Amino acid sequence: MHIITMLLLLSVLIIVHEFGHFIVARMLGIRVEKFGFGLPFGPTLYETKWGNTKICIHSFLLGGYVSFPDDEPDSGIPKDSPERIANRKVWERFLVVSAGVTANAIIAYIIVLMVAGFSGNLPTNKYNLYVEELQKGKNFAAQKVGLGPEDKIISANGKKIDSIYKFVGTAKRSKEFNGYITYQRHEEMVDKILELNPGLANGEIPAGTVVALPKTSPEKPVDVPKDIFSTYQEYKPQGKYLSKEEKQLRGMLRDKETFISEGNVTVTQLAAAVGDTVHPISIVVERNGELITLNPAFPNEEGILGIKLKVEEVNMPVSTVSDAFIRSWDYLQRNAVYMIKGLWMIITGQIPLNDLHGIVAVTKIGSDIIENRGIWDGLLLTALISIDLAIVNLLPIPALDGGHLLFLFIEKLRGRPVEEKTQEAFAKYGFVFLIGLMLLIIFNDVFALLTDKL
Repeated sequence: MHIITMLLLLSVLIIVHEFGHFIVARMLGIRVEKFGFGLPFGPTLYETKWGNTKICIHSFLLGGYVSFPDDEPDSGIPKDSPERIANRKVWERFLVVSAGVTANAIIAYIIVLMVAGFSGNLPTNKYNLYVEELQKGKNFAAQKVGLGPEDKIISANGKKIDSIYKFVGTAKRSKEFNGYITYQRHEEMVDKILELNPGLANGEIPAGTVVALPKTSPEKPVDVPKDIFSTYQEYKPQGKYLSKEEKQLRGMLRDKETFISEGNVTVTQLAAAVGDTVHPISIVVERNGELITLNPAFPNEEGILGIKLKVEEVNMPVSTVSDAFIRSWDYLQRNAVYMIKGLWMIITGQIPLNDLHGIVAVTKIGSDIIENRGIWDGLLLTALISIDLAIVNLLPIPALDGGHLLFLFIEKLRGRPVEEKTQEAFAKYGFVFLIGLMLLIIFNDVFALLTDKL
């Protein structure tokens, strides 16, 4: 039942987007030949007329479109008619093309405003983290430092913890043998090895040489820039990353006080292997209303501390009409920034293509949210999807609104339209690209469902 609800909500977003194009075109006196729900593949499920516009529902229900006389070779509208969009001024065409994006933004704001008004609060995208329980039967760091059930985690390494990603991300980056040391620590390890072994030169260590090793010591706490957490991107600080050989050497040297060279290891390699240990995490918790700074905790090789977390979303109250309007805008603006950053990471390859998901995944996640957290959260997700549709449609890709806007921009600069053959070629290849991307995303969604990743 909840899947049907989510599909209906997504269908509304598509209809709203296309209706935006339709209504602005009609207001400007531009003929709309077809209003299609779904893409024109396979049989047409339903067809009717609304004034001069043919309304079609296609069997391939992913997407939608409006078509103008210019798109229909058998249209009876004269070539020079003002009812053709190609014969209208650039600013008029701009309004029609951008109307779908505008409609999605407006409906998103209306949905959030409605949720704010009826539910009395809106999410802040911030969370409180509590220790639900400690993992038993293993000697994890959480037990050693005194973390207890119901402790509220306030900060880690001086960074305020307001999301599970921040805390888990800090622990993962602090894991034992993370394969990375700073340049400063690498130099310090080289100096210590040479200091402990007075006749040793900074180069290849001769075979048979017994090398005294520095005592194992923790590395400095990780200091992750704040903006890394806000964009969910992989953080790779500058420093020395261990090679495969250095990692193997690191495992051989664990808990050893000396090393006997076989003649194929340098002092710098030895220093890297000895220097890669573990980063401490300084955790501050709130317990019974009191802030407590725990002893440094050291995650294991998987970056696990040994706790099960409970997450509570922080909501901001909406008590007045002005609160509703202002906070609804803030909510959408904040999430739109996250989406734009995420889109940039996809374009630049920071997020791999196999992590892209689409309507199948969104429907599944949305139905789960409605079932577990209620219709308000489901509506908020719908609003965010609407904003996402608006952002994606602005990309300068042929067959998307952004592609048409790009041609309008070029036309304005040149003083004349881009050649029709060029536009048709771009549209053709853009459409093929979008269909290919759509098939990839559907494959990702189905694979994720079959492997229980959704």
